[in-house]
Amino acid sequence: MTAPPTDTLPQALTELTEDETLLRASVREFADARVRPHVREMDQQAAIPRALIDELFALGVMGIEIPESLGGAGGQFFHAVLVVEELSRVDPSVGVLVDVQNTLCVNALLRWGSDEQKRRILPGLAGRQVGAYALSEAASGSDAFALQARAREDGDAFVLDGRKLWITNANEADWFVVFATVNPDAGYRGITAFLVERGTPGLTVGHKEDKLGIRASSTCEVILEECRVERRNVLGEVGKGYKVAIETLNEGRIGIGAQMVGLAAGALEHAVAYTKERQQFGKAIADFQGVQFQLARAATEVEAARLLVYNAARLRDRRRPFLTEAAMCKIHSSEVAERVASLAINLYGGYGFVKDYPVEKLYRDAKIGQIYEGTSNLQLQTIAKQLLG
Repeated sequence: MTAPPTDTLPQALTELTEDETLLRASVREFADARVRPHVREMDQQAAIPRALIDELFALGVMGIEIPESLGGAGGQFFHAVLVVEELSRVDPSVGVLVDVQNTLCVNALLRWGSDEQKRRILPGLAGRQVGAYALSEAASGSDAFALQARAREDGDAFVLDGRKLWITNANEADWFVVFATVNPDAGYRGITAFLVERGTPGLTVGHKEDKLGIRASSTCEVILEECRVERRNVLGEVGKGYKVAIETLNEGRIGIGAQMVGLAAGALEHAVAYTKERQQFGKAIADFQGVQFQLARAATEVEAARLLVYNAARLRDRRRPFLTEAAMCKIHSSEVAERVASLAINLYGGYGFVKDYPVEKLYRDAKIGQIYEGTSNLQLQTIAKQLLG
C-alpha cells in the first residue's frame, strides 16, 4: 500500500489554520499586555474594569460567531474556544466573561433567534453590550428544569416573576436570556426562554456573590417582579425553552473546558519558570528528577485535556454529534486544572501559598470548573447514558 501525500491526511487536532494561528497569537499578546498587569487588582476588587471590557469588544472577541453583516467577526465556534483558552491562561475571570457572551448568549440567539431578533440584538452584542444567561435558581441547580420562575400571558406580552441565582456577567449585562415556566403542569415542556433587556421594569440585578475564585467575574442574583416582556422577545417557541437550555449548555461546556485548559496551561507555565529559577542544594529544583517527572506528567495531562476540548469543538463546527465529547472534555479539563494548579503551589513552596505570587489565585479559580454548567457528577451521568445506550 502506498502512503498518501501528507497534505491529504486529516488535520491533527492541535494543528491550526493560518487564521486560527493569527487569532491565538493576537489574543495571547493582548492577554499578556492588557490583562496580566491587572489580574491581582481585579481579583481584589472583584470586578473587571469597563475599560478592559471595551478593549475586548475592540479586539473583536465578544461577537466571534456573529456574522460580519451584523457587526461580528464571522468566525467559528472553535475560534471562541481558542480565545477563551488564551485569556484564561492569564485570568480565567476574563475568560469566562468572553465564554458566556459567545458560547451561551450569542449562540442561543444564533440558533434559536428569529431574523428580527438577530438584526435587533446581535449588533449590540458584537459592539458594546454584554449578555448573561439566567437559568439557575435556588431549587434548580443540577436539576435545571425544576424552575420556580413563572411567566403568564398578558395580551401581547408575558409577565415574569421569580429569582435567578449564580448568574455570570449579571452585573455588566445589557441582555439576559431568562428561562421561566409558562405552564407548570406541563413540566419541562412548559419552560420558555425570553430575551430581557436591562432597564426593563421589574428586572433587578440583586446581591453580588463574594466568591472563592474567578472573583473578577460577576455572579449575581437576578430578580423578576412583574417584569413585562413583549412577545417578540420570546426566544424560540413557547414551551420549547428546555431545548434552548440543553443544546446551548452542551456547547457552553466546551467553553468551560477551554477555560480550564487555559488555566492549567498558565499554572504549568508559572511552575516551569519558577522551578528553573529556584535554587536548592546548589542547583535549580528543575534539575531534580522528582520535579521533572511531576512537570512531565502535568504537561501530559494538559495536552490530553486540550485534545478533548479541541475535538469536541471541531465536532460541533462540523455539525457532528458532540454531547459525550463535551461532557468528557468538561470533566477532564476541570480536574486537570485543579491538579496542575495544586502542583504549581507545591513547587512554589511557601511562596505558592501567598497572594504575591500568581498560582494561589489559579488554584482558587480552578474549583468552579467542577461545579458550573453541569457538575462533574452530571457529566459522568451523561457519559454513562451514552455508553450504556
